[in-house]
Amino acid sequence: MDAIAAQALTHKLYQRLVYRRPMVAKQEDYYRGKQPLVFASDEWQKFHADRYRGFSDNWCGAVANAAAERVSVIGLSLPGGDGFTATERALWADWQRNEMDAQQSQGVLTSVIAKRSHIMTWSDPTEPGTPLVTWEHPSFCEVEYDDEHPRIRKAAIRSWRDDTTEYATLYTPLQVWKWYRPVMQRSDTGKPKAEQDRDTTMSNGGWLPRDVAGEVWPEVNPLGVVPIVEVPNRPMLRGEPLSDIAGVMSMQDAINLLWAYLFNSADHASMAARIVTGTDMPKTPVLDADGQKIGERPVKLDDIAKGRLLWLTSPDAKIDQWDAARLDVFTAVVEIAVGHVSAQTRTPANYLMTTGGFSNISGDTLKALAVGLVNKVREFHLFAAPAIRETFRLMALVRGENAIAEQCRTAEVNWHDPENHSESQQADAFQKDVASGLPMQWALKKRYGLSPQEIADVMTLVDQNKTDPTVDALAGKLLAGAGDGAA
Repeated sequence: MDAIAAQALTHKLYQRLVYRRPMVAKQEDYYRGKQPLVFASDEWQKFHADRYRGFSDNWCGAVANAAAERVSVIGLSLPGGDGFTATERALWADWQRNEMDAQQSQGVLTSVIAKRSHIMTWSDPTEPGTPLVTWEHPSFCEVEYDDEHPRIRKAAIRSWRDDTTEYATLYTPLQVWKWYRPVMQRSDTGKPKAEQDRDTTMSNGGWLPRDVAGEVWPEVNPLGVVPIVEVPNRPMLRGEPLSDIAGVMSMQDAINLLWAYLFNSADHASMAARIVTGTDMPKTPVLDADGQKIGERPVKLDDIAKGRLLWLTSPDAKIDQWDAARLDVFTAVVEIAVGHVSAQTRTPANYLMTTGGFSNISGDTLKALAVGLVNKVREFHLFAAPAIRETFRLMALVRGENAIAEQCRTAEVNWHDPENHSESQQADAFQKDVASGLPMQWALKKRYGLSPQEIADVMTLVDQNKTDPTVDALAGKLLAGAGDGAA
């Protein structure tokens, strides 16, 4: 690929980022509860919109968290391995060294909200030959796939900016093209940097070669493969991945408006209103300096309200009232709307707590309520596993371990069990598995969801207990004592 083609591909991928960023920003705002008040009539907004600006009854956050909090990579099992091998320990050490437990929590949540995230693996510039892994935001990374073979990554871009300059790096299997361009003068420097980075300024071309001291341009890609992988959230064939909250956002807007209507009704009509008919407005006499009546003026309504006393002289005067407005009509609709959110997103109803009917229910019922969520999380496992395997493969390639990298292509990604089990259920199932002759390692993984490292540690302790000299000596004394007693 020559420089002109590389510049054109960089611009093409960057344009996708520009197109994507507004929706990603909107989805993340909805997750955080930053939701504008919409669906209200023009007349209502004219009088009340400012009053409820910034309010939200945030269900987008609950939906996204329900799935994301059940996703966690706990290990990698290479094909043909026996226990937790030294190779697997080394790969897992690189994973932990890059704080991927914390990074994956952020990355998975972003994928759930914004359809996708990315993982980049490269050599650490401070420790050459050591993998540096970062989980990347979808506003700054994009992957180009082969049109004929959609699973093959042809190229990827990573873009970022500072106050004066925008940068982009294009990765192909053979080359690394580094670019820069100045950004237009900005007037929003008071905003947090995360919000500034959402801007789409300078979305046209103008990329210039970026020279880095000690590097040739373009740089040779030592890995021989694109180092950025996409982590999609339940992608469709030849289509976009899915956001867990995209379908919730409209219902979220409706719920927020209903609460605003309820608050407005509570303010103006939540109590019975007394009305007076059959008489004129109460008036008070106006006196001159000698105390003589010279006229009348209406009584101030504030004085009547404060004094809570009204003197009616007309024989036709009547006291009536308007009944208080019913606020439960709004909460009933809100509960139905939240129920729809639960059904459409496969979020357990007890997570959303729409009513008080979830205080005394059995464990089996809770398990049944979570079936949809568990299946959704397992779908995420299915589609995210290739990216995780590829990340381990890239870490091996950074270390120059090509044979291990090849093994990683067919490795098994170990996930934390998304299903919740009671301790008694786990213990009972574990004992039955072992009693039936299944290996303890399998039972520990299946029933307790332990990681390969935890299983290896448990088995080491089991072996130590079997051969512990202190235990053996104590057992010998007990046996000897039992023999003396028998004699």
